Amino acid sequence: MSTRIRYGARTPDQLRNREVEATSVDTWAISMVAIYETDPELVAAVLPPPLAASAPEHVRVTIARVDVGRGLPPFGAGTFAVGAGHDGIVGDYALVMPMTTEQSVIGGRETFGEPKKIGDVRLELSGGLALGSRVSGSVTRLGVTFVEVNGLLAERLPTPEDGVRSSFYLKFLPAPDGKGFDDDPALVHVQRREKTRALFRVDGEMILRESRFDPVADLPVRRLVGIEIAERSSVQTGAVVRRLPQEDILPFAHQRYDNLSPVGEE
Repeated sequence: MSTRIRYGARTPDQLRNREVEATSVDTWAISMVAIYETDPELVAAVLPPPLAASAPEHVRVTIARVDVGRGLPPFGAGTFAVGAGHDGIVGDYALVMPMTTEQSVIGGRETFGEPKKIGDVRLELSGGLALGSRVSGSVTRLGVTFVEVNGLLAERLPTPEDGVRSSFYLKFLPAPDGKGFDDDPALVHVQRREKTRALFRVDGEMILRESRFDPVADLPVRRLVGIEIAERSSVQTGAVVRRLPQEDILPFAHQRYDNLSPVGEE
């Protein structure tokens, strides 16, 4: 009879942060990115201080199929983020990051403060990464497909040099008494060092649909800047850069959570 109790205390080696380790190695993904411009006042309205809108006011929508290897099936990953800046750094601030697996949700939320939620994220290519291939991407949560991107791979683009992309997240937990947070929220800066080995321009369209729980349609497309699809790897690192006053962040905490309470809004 085995005496191993898996809920028991773990050794220092077992306590290694697997999420940080997982984001610190090359993970290849097929990623479709659509960028569009919207109204400046709308971007400003969704940004908590001290973040400020970048110019031009853009939205970055990513739909990806991530291959984690180790014999595990790929998972779907989506991001809906607005352009933002802080302390001279230009990056983006995500409003929602749907993922298809619990494992990909929990680590990012609790380690980096990423606003991840379980959803159905699909990216399909009719003929693989080849000219003329039809691509279809969608993000669905709670019965609503609120983002859809469709098109054709129209042109192979030069492979870009390795680069770094910045993102900003808020890390916090609600207090158990329902009043504010456990502690002052943390502003987290994340850097993703990206490598690309194939890049294509997509001729297509993006559709935003009304959703009670993911109201991305409140930021309408004023001009579609472009759609690209790439085979890309990313190595992610993050750090807490400062603590923020609770009163500044409380008005934006609802961005993180679905209001499913029976006493909530109809």
